[in-house]
Amino acid sequence: MFDADAAARDILEADPEALRLVRETFGEQVVAPGGGIDRGRLREIVFRDSSERAKLEAILHPSIRERWLRVAESFRQCRGWLLVDIPLLFETSAESAFEAVVVVACAAKTQRDRIVAERGLTAEVADRMIGSQQSLASKVARAGCVIWNDGPRERLDEQAQTFAGYLRERYG
Repeated sequence: MFDADAAARDILEADPEALRLVRETFGEQVVAPGGGIDRGRLREIVFRDSSERAKLEAILHPSIRERWLRVAESFRQCRGWLLVDIPLLFETSAESAFEAVVVVACAAKTQRDRIVAERGLTAEVADRMIGSQQSLASKVARAGCVIWNDGPRERLDEQAQTFAGYLRERYG
């Protein structure tokens, strides 16, 4: 499994070139006391202004793409399955690199509530994050399959297992 959000966090924590570019682009205001990036402060800046978000994406997205392409190639070599979680898949025009695209969707209120609960963010910041992405309707229209989950995580796990069975049956 490849998680683009986890890769972005890793890049912001451990990639010296990305750290340098973020500091140069956004200034010392995004530097935490220990010298790393204050992700909360950076988040406030980039989700307040789309041009600032574009600057951060220009720094992070090439490294994220390089990472998932490397992982995908290793799975291709062993003919294994790779699940890739890329929240901005359509926004980065990466969908053509995949055999199947599945959108896991839920109501906007559920999405906001989950972001607030799981990341400890305010509803305002969560709404700005959601608003910065393509609409759910657009993603659903472009997906090969949609899994709807307004329920608990256990239900999503059940749906994922059912879908995995379908994929095994279809692709072997």
